[in-house]
Amino acid sequence: MSSSLIIGLIVAYFCILILIAYVTGSKTDSDTFFLANRKSPWYVVAFGMIGTTLSGVTFVSLPGMVATAQFSYLQMVMGYLLGYLVIATVLMPLYYRLNLVSIYTYLEQRFGFWSYKTGAAFFLLSRTLLAAIRVFLVTGVLQLAVFDALGVPFAVSVIITILLIWVYTFRGGMKTIIWTDTFQTLTMLVAVATTIWLIADELNYGLQSLVATVQQSPYTSVFVWDVKAGNFFLKQFFAGAFITIAMTGLDQDMMQKNLSCKNIGEAQKNMFWFNVILVIVNVLFLTLGVLLYTYAETKGISLPAKGDDVYPYLALNHFSAFLGIVFILGIIAITYASADSALTALTTSFCVDFLDFKNRSEHARVRLRYLAHAGVSVVMVLVVIAFKVLNSASVISTMFTVAGYTYGPLLGLYAFGLYTRRAVRDRFVPAICVLAPILTYIISLNSKEWLFGYEFGFEVLLLNGFLTFAGLLAISSGKASAMERQQQQVKAVL
Repeated sequence: MSSSLIIGLIVAYFCILILIAYVTGSKTDSDTFFLANRKSPWYVVAFGMIGTTLSGVTFVSLPGMVATAQFSYLQMVMGYLLGYLVIATVLMPLYYRLNLVSIYTYLEQRFGFWSYKTGAAFFLLSRTLLAAIRVFLVTGVLQLAVFDALGVPFAVSVIITILLIWVYTFRGGMKTIIWTDTFQTLTMLVAVATTIWLIADELNYGLQSLVATVQQSPYTSVFVWDVKAGNFFLKQFFAGAFITIAMTGLDQDMMQKNLSCKNIGEAQKNMFWFNVILVIVNVLFLTLGVLLYTYAETKGISLPAKGDDVYPYLALNHFSAFLGIVFILGIIAITYASADSALTALTTSFCVDFLDFKNRSEHARVRLRYLAHAGVSVVMVLVVIAFKVLNSASVISTMFTVAGYTYGPLLGLYAFGLYTRRAVRDRFVPAICVLAPILTYIISLNSKEWLFGYEFGFEVLLLNGFLTFAGLLAISSGKASAMERQQQQVKAVL
C-alpha cells in the first residue's frame, strides 16, 4: 500500500471531522464546550462512547492477546456489567442531583479543598497517561505504514497527530465530540465487521463454518480457575467491575458525555444500551483475533512475537490493499475517538478545577480555555514521546496497570465519601493518596513471597483503593457536622 494513498485517506478522514466540527462548533460558549448545553441525545452519546471506551489499544492489542490469554478477557467484560450498574444507579444520580460540571467538585463539598484538588490532579495524571498510551499506539502504526518510508521522525508524527485533533476540538468541545465520536465509532465497527467478513471469505468460511471455527478453536477458552494465576476468574471479574467504576464513573472524560444528556433518565438509558453494545463489540474483537491467527496458520505466515504487532503486520503486509485501507481507517477512527474526548475532558478539568472558571467573565473563559487546550496538547505530545522511549510491554496490559495505580486513590476517595459519614483531616489527604500507590507497588512486587505465591494482576486497583480508604479512615473522625447537608443529599440519592 503506497504512502500517498494512506496520507490521502487520513486527509480525507480529517476533512470530514473538521466539517463536523465546523457545523457543531458555531456559537459555542463555555457551557457548550463543557456539557453541550445538556442537550445531547442519549442514543448518540451511547453509540459514540463505544469508540471512546475501546480506543486503538483494543483495536490492536485485544485480537493480539488471543494467542496467550484466549478469551479470558471476557471475564473482565463480565465484571464491566456490574461496574456499569453501579455507575448508573449510584454515581450518575449523585452527579445530576448536584448539577456538576467537573465531577471532582463533589470531593470539595464532601471533604474540602485539598481532597478536591487531589482528586482532580489524579484525573489529570491518569487521563493524560492513558490518552498518551492510545495515541502512541496509532502513531506507531502510522509510523510503520507511512512515515518511516518518508523519513519522518516519530516525534514529528506525534506532533502532527495531536495537532490534527486540536484543530477540530478547540472550538466546539463536547458538542463537537459527541458527533465526531459517533462518526468514528461507526467507522471503527464497519472496519472490524468488514475485516472479519473478508478474512472469513479468504478462508472459504460461510457463517456456520465461521461460528464453528471460533467455537472449536483452542483460543476460545474463557474461564481460568487457578487461584494463583494473574487472570483467575474472580480477580478478573472484580477487577473489571472496579476498573469500570474508576475509569468510567470516576473519570471526567466519560462522565462528561453522560452529563451532557438532558436528564438522569436519559443518561441511565444511555448507560444501559452502551453496556449491551460494548459486550458485543468485545466479542467481535476476540473473534477477529481467532481469525487472524487461523489465517496465519493456514497461509504459513510467521507472526511477530508481540501480540500488539500481529494485526498491523498482517493488515499491512499480507492482506489485500482494500483490507489494509480498512485497517488504517479503523485504527485512526477508534484512536481519535478516545484521544479527542480526552483532550476536551482534560481541558475541562483544568479550567474548572484549577483556574477558578466560575468567577471569570465569558471572554476570559474563552481565552483561558484556548490556552489550556493548547497546553494540554503540548503535554500530550511530550508524554507520548516519553512512552515510546520507556515502554516495552503489551499496550493493553500497560493501560490497565497504569489505571490501577492512578485511579486507585479516586476509588478510595469516592468510596469513603459515599459509604461513610466521617469527616477527614483534609490537609493530609494528598499524602494519603500519594502513599497508597507506592505501598500498592511494593506489595504487588513482593506478593509471591509475602502472600504464599499470590500474584497480583489488574486487581492492583482494588488494593490501591483499599489502602486509600484505610488511610482516610486513619485520618478521620466522627465529626461530620460540617458536611451534614452534603451527606443528606448523598443519602437521598442513594
